[in-house]
Amino acid sequence: MIPNILSIAGSDPSGGAGIQADIKAISANSGYAMAAITGLTAQNTQGVSSLHLPPAQMLSDQIAAIRADIRIDAVKIGMLGNAQITCIAADALAGLAAPIVLDPVMVAKGGDRLLERQAVTALCDRLLPMADLLTPNLPEAADLLETAPAKDRMAMQAQATALLQLGPRAVLLKGGHLPGEDSPDLLATVDGMDWFDAARHHTRNTHGTGCTLSSAIAAWLGHGVPLRDAVARAKTYVSKAITSADELSVGSGHGPLNHFHLSAISGQA
Repeated sequence: MIPNILSIAGSDPSGGAGIQADIKAISANSGYAMAAITGLTAQNTQGVSSLHLPPAQMLSDQIAAIRADIRIDAVKIGMLGNAQITCIAADALAGLAAPIVLDPVMVAKGGDRLLERQAVTALCDRLLPMADLLTPNLPEAADLLETAPAKDRMAMQAQATALLQLGPRAVLLKGGHLPGEDSPDLLATVDGMDWFDAARHHTRNTHGTGCTLSSAIAAWLGHGVPLRDAVARAKTYVSKAITSADELSVGSGHGPLNHFHLSAISGQA
C-alpha cells in the first residue's frame, strides 16, 4: 500500500525547497504527497525577497479537511513562520497516530529568517514533544539551544543530547556546516547515537537539501521502515539527488537537487 504523507510547510515558487521539494521527495520515495501550506514566499535560487503568512486558521482548516477524509501515515513539518501558526499546527495534529518529522526551518540558505524569534519558544513547548524525529542543521540546533553552533563531533554529540531533552523521540543533527571534506550526520535516540558519514559534495546546487531529506525520511517512516533504516535510505536518495543536480539548469544561485534522478525524467528508465 502506498503511504499518504502530509507535508506542512511554506511554498517556494522556484521549486527547489519547501512544499514543492517535499512533494517531489515524497513522490520519488514512493509516497502519496499531501500539502498544507503555512506561508508564501517570493524567492529564487539567489534568495528570499518577501514572505506572506496567511491567516493561521487556514492551516487548521487544511489539516482538518485532510484528517476528515484521508488516512495520514506520516507527517513532515517545515517552515511555520510565527508562534500562532506553530501552535495551530500542534493543535491540528493532536491525537494523530502517525510519525512526525520536524525540520525546524528557521533561516533560509541566503540568510533570510523564516521563523520569528519569539516563535522558537512555541516550537520548543508545543511541537518538539510531538516529534518522532527532529532534523536540525548546526545553526538551527544552536538557535533552539541558545548557544553557539557545534564546531566538531564532540560538540554535536553534546548538542544532540541537549535537544533530546527538549522532548523529541529522536534527533538527526546534520553536520553539513562542519569544516572539512566530510559531512557527518548524527542520529541520537535514548538508545544511543549512530553516525552517518558521507563525503562532501562540491556543488552550489544544494537548495532545499534539508526539506528533501526530512520529507524522504517521512516517506519511509510512512512505509513502516524502522527509523535508522529510514534515515539511511533517505540519505542515500539525497546524496544521489545532489550528485546529479548538475544535470539541471535552474537559476544562477544555489540551484535545486535533482529529485527525480532515478526516473525517466532524468533520462534513466
